[in-house]
Amino acid sequence: MSLLEVEGLYASYGPVEALHGIDFEVDEGQTVAILGPNGAGKTTTLRAICGMVDTEGSVSFDGESIAGKATEDIARRGIAHVPEGRGIFPTLSVDENLRLGAHVRKKGDDVADDVARCRRWFPRLEERSAQTAGSLSGGEQQMLAIARAVMMRPRLLLLDEPSLGLAPILTRELFRVLREIAEEQSTTMLVVEQNASLVLEFADYAHVLEAGQIALSGDAAQLSEDDAIKRSYLAY
Repeated sequence: MSLLEVEGLYASYGPVEALHGIDFEVDEGQTVAILGPNGAGKTTTLRAICGMVDTEGSVSFDGESIAGKATEDIARRGIAHVPEGRGIFPTLSVDENLRLGAHVRKKGDDVADDVARCRRWFPRLEERSAQTAGSLSGGEQQMLAIARAVMMRPRLLLLDEPSLGLAPILTRELFRVLREIAEEQSTTMLVVEQNASLVLEFADYAHVLEAGQIALSGDAAQLSEDDAIKRSYLAY
């Protein structure tokens, strides 16, 4: 049994249908990428898993249905979502943002140890721990958003365009840290990303979305080496 199972998933914004019955699975410990052009339904897929849009179909997490559940309830089950645009609390300090990330955890968990771990992964957050989050650079805000999600100790981490707006050197550093988090925390990841070449180096498996449907799926390393696929779907 896979950790996440999606079957016949439709999603819509009012009368506009964005997903047309997609099926995929994510195994525990796996990193899966979702690729595709703008408007393909990548962000909607993550939002549908989190109960943030109207859906039909089946979404199961660890063998239990989460379709129709409230977003807060889904988070409490162990799914953390880092949305496009980061979604930090700009008027709170870096440390306050991190500690808020642990609010869904059970009492007694050692939050201080996890704050220290996040500071090790993202040293700039330690340097700016007392600053308001809104005063950070774009790259630092992205680090904070990811660190805050990791503070939940999620079993599944959903990342929407983590490299958006970042310089190439920061993007590579970010994916290096994400790999370290996945290995140290045994965190399963589902990543939406426009930087296809980089995310295919990072992921184990990938799906290509096109107009709200899965057009292609396969081992990430094999997809990255197929010239026809790169020209047709990945735009590089």
